[in-house]
Amino acid sequence: MGTPDPPRVCTTTAWPPRRAAALARSCHPGPVVAVSALAGALGVGVGLDGIRCALLVAAVLTGQLSVGWCNDAFDARRDAAAGRHGKPVADGSVSRRTVWAAAFAAALLCVPLSLACGLLAGTVHLAAVTAAWAYNLRLKATALSWLPYVIGFAALPAMAALTLPGSPGPAWWAVTAGALLGLAAHLGDVLPDIEDDLRGGVYGLPHRLGVTGTGLLLPVPLVAASAVLALGPAGPPGWWGVLTLAVAAPTALAGLVLGRYWRKAALAAAVAVAAADVALLLVRGAAPV
Repeated sequence: MGTPDPPRVCTTTAWPPRRAAALARSCHPGPVVAVSALAGALGVGVGLDGIRCALLVAAVLTGQLSVGWCNDAFDARRDAAAGRHGKPVADGSVSRRTVWAAAFAAALLCVPLSLACGLLAGTVHLAAVTAAWAYNLRLKATALSWLPYVIGFAALPAMAALTLPGSPGPAWWAVTAGALLGLAAHLGDVLPDIEDDLRGGVYGLPHRLGVTGTGLLLPVPLVAASAVLALGPAGPPGWWGVLTLAVAAPTALAGLVLGRYWRKAALAAAVAVAAADVALLLVRGAAPV
């Protein structure tokens, strides 16, 4: 599988620092940093020591780098045809071959780092990275496009708990909330690009639902995740839980309304609610069962 190189290719006359910067931009640095930081926060939340937490973040970081580079390299032709700006491979700032090489190198490095967190933790994480690669290479254009996101986000709290000595099982509500946030992330990420993707032959779940259907569905998993995190653990939700529940729905709806003026508004709203959910997770404690 794969796509041919985009019309414009990286020239050998480009300065190496420029190619390095283009390579860094092609990894999708925003999601890479966000997910890696989330992994670190979850590690702190479950009580990992410094070394184990660093291993957890390193494993997640390399996995995310491999997924981001794989995505840009594989989608280069489609991105170029859609005229998407800020895509280094599509605009010729870095070669597709270089980005593929970086993707495979990061994936190979991810294996020992993941297993260093423990056999169970490593297996869970590598399964999530494999699912993300499957999304890039095939599943994004099918009705199962949501599945890798659900697996990936659910794996983060599970991996954090399993990295603890003795590999205790993760709390059900943390994994459930992660899965719901993964679904919301998929819907919010794809929503601005549905029309361009359809022209490129991509028919994932959001594309089949359409812009209106995806927009109406997006608040559901966001609010559900907040409810699970607020009400799932034993004891009262506390003031942060009540506050998170109170702002989740209005924030998600505001993202849909503002989407008329800013194409990434729905995703930004989803990120805001997710950030509140992570804070709630840390406030309540993400102790494993």
